[in-house]
Amino acid sequence: MKFTPVRSSARRAALALSAVAALAFGTTATATTTGAAAAPAPAKQGPTSVAYIEVNNNSMLNAGKYTLADGGGNVFDVAVIFAANINYDTGTKSAYLHFNENVQRVLDNAATQIRPLQQKGIKVVLSVLGNHQGAGFANFPSQQAASAFARQLSDAVAEYGLDGIDFDDEYAAYGNNGTAQPNDSSFVHLVTALRANMPDKIISLYNIGPAASRLSYGGVDVSTEFDYAWNPYYGTWQVPGIALPKSKLSPAAVEIGRTPQSTSADLARRTVDEGYGVYLTYNLDGGDRSADVSAFTRELYGSEAVHTP
Repeated sequence: MKFTPVRSSARRAALALSAVAALAFGTTATATTTGAAAAPAPAKQGPTSVAYIEVNNNSMLNAGKYTLADGGGNVFDVAVIFAANINYDTGTKSAYLHFNENVQRVLDNAATQIRPLQQKGIKVVLSVLGNHQGAGFANFPSQQAASAFARQLSDAVAEYGLDGIDFDDEYAAYGNNGTAQPNDSSFVHLVTALRANMPDKIISLYNIGPAASRLSYGGVDVSTEFDYAWNPYYGTWQVPGIALPKSKLSPAAVEIGRTPQSTSADLARRTVDEGYGVYLTYNLDGGDRSADVSAFTRELYGSEAVHTP
């Protein structure tokens, strides 16, 4: 993800509106996802909080270690596995979904790395990122090729009991390995097919790259197929240029431990004051980050954050 102001290849609302968004997308895991009925999370009013976690270095379980001192609700509603990759097979000349050993380890150990979060009511989403091989979301040569990759994504969600897919169109290196440059139809076909495959799962957009600016083609606009979209530049405020209600947008983006606490607080206050329903964070590690987290939870939810090791 983007560091402030840009990301390295290693990686980087009104309360009523946001409460609706949290109820719709962010709070309760189903029995079909977890394999057992999830215990209901304590009620929380305020924006949906998102935590991207670099699983090359950190545990997904970190997202479940923070609760609100007032009421005990989860601080984080959505935890994002960062990141799977879209790779390119030069033999078949096609894109395929790739998991590095750390992502694969999380998925293979879903019972201990994913289900505990879902049982707390935290949604777990898989982010997919380019890998310098020329394959990206914006250069599928046909509707058939886009649909084939969409099937790989939805199959992974089903196989590992995930709650959705996050698109991050960085590091594709369009043109490498003889691949095409971005076209206008590719991402529209991909998102349309993915939504058809998984109508009740999360599809989110990290608002960056050629795909993010190609959301309409042939009279079809896929903007409304997304559950969330967020600003990719940490420590800044930038409203994503996508036709979604404020309840589904995060103009604020912070890197925990790197964005100053005063900035995190200012961005959280602005999120509430301007009626946006999502607050994006990146790089939650295994340390006690309760001071950094409390900087924004005080503004979003009127409560300190408590870290439980």
